[in-house]
Amino acid sequence: MTRFELARKIHELSYLKGNFKLRSGQTSTEYFDKYRFESQPLVLQEIAKHLAPMIPQGTELLAGLEMGGIPVATALSLATGIPCVFVRKTAKEYGTCQFAEGADISEKKLLVIEDVITTGGQVLESTQALRNSGALISSVLCVIYRGPENENPLAAGNLNLQALFSKKELLAN
Repeated sequence: MTRFELARKIHELSYLKGNFKLRSGQTSTEYFDKYRFESQPLVLQEIAKHLAPMIPQGTELLAGLEMGGIPVATALSLATGIPCVFVRKTAKEYGTCQFAEGADISEKKLLVIEDVITTGGQVLESTQALRNSGALISSVLCVIYRGPENENPLAAGNLNLQALFSKKELLAN
């Protein structure tokens, strides 16, 4: 599937119009329901295929953020052989009581994986928690960036943001 075909498929599966409250508290009349494309194995496989070349050299672990980043990170891990960790919004209160599950992240170069980013608030919070646990993080990779063009909402966290698609690209399909 070409990048253009993938964009068209993601748009077809996930684009909704209505009134939606975003995680940031903002409201929008347009929404990309990530679960509608993440639940499709062939689409998720194609997403991973197109994201794989965007992984920075030296990445040791893929950090999939709860909940939408987890299937993307898993698919990307399967496509590349890079192990992944699953990052909760808060540490669980039983068992290991960790917020990052799957591998030791201390002193490891992590690439944070997210599905859709608008303002990046959750990414900044999760990245800080990962860094507080010793992870080395400089980049974030997402499927859709729906924020303003040519703006990096993660710059305050000294993070490079790469997106497979911008909102503008998907709306052009």
